[in-house]
Amino acid sequence: MIKVLVADDQALIRDSLKIVLEASGKFEVIDTAGNGKEVLEKIAVKQPDVILMDVRMPEMDGTVCTKYVKTKYPQIKVIILTTFDDDDFIFSALKYGASGYLLKGVEPKELYQAIEIVYQGGAMINPDIAQKVFTLFSKMAQSNYAIKVNDQESHDFNKHEWQVIQQVGFGLSNKEIAAKLFLSEGTVRNYISKILEKLDLRDRTQLAIWAVQSGVTSEIIKDDDE
Repeated sequence: MIKVLVADDQALIRDSLKIVLEASGKFEVIDTAGNGKEVLEKIAVKQPDVILMDVRMPEMDGTVCTKYVKTKYPQIKVIILTTFDDDDFIFSALKYGASGYLLKGVEPKELYQAIEIVYQGGAMINPDIAQKVFTLFSKMAQSNYAIKVNDQESHDFNKHEWQVIQQVGFGLSNKEIAAKLFLSEGTVRNYISKILEKLDLRDRTQLAIWAVQSGVTSEIIKDDDE
């Protein structure tokens, strides 16, 4: 069972999310928090697998809290769950290591799927802001937020690996990549795991930023024998 901590400054939302998540039988809400400082206090005692993090909270907001969480507990996954699709919030959340960004009002089955995906090491971005995320990646590519990789390993990718990297850079989910490249989702997951290991990257978000920074998203991927 996946252990979840819910962070939101509204008690009604915290309680509602707890009911929705535990009704699935797949998740255990081990605790709730009303602000970022409470999150840090509670995960020091009860370390969750995934945190559902609101953005605007008193004492410490969700983006700053995400930064602290990922610095001290990199294994804990963070999904931003908010009503705001503001560029600054999205940029900060992804920069600080969030694995997901969802808007409140998402259907329960989509929330369940998002938690399972990030728990397994993937990423989930709300479709309504996917294009905005890609635009932000492009902005990051022009900024000082540079992603360093193992350059030697980057020369050894085959055609399929480059195609997967490119689609990750476009902000596509594993399911979308699988459909576009005519692969299974399991195969896509395996490719991404191997790519992250080769490049010595922490997560999918870093891979997406690197794909934009390195120009992979603007290339035409040719067959290995061309």
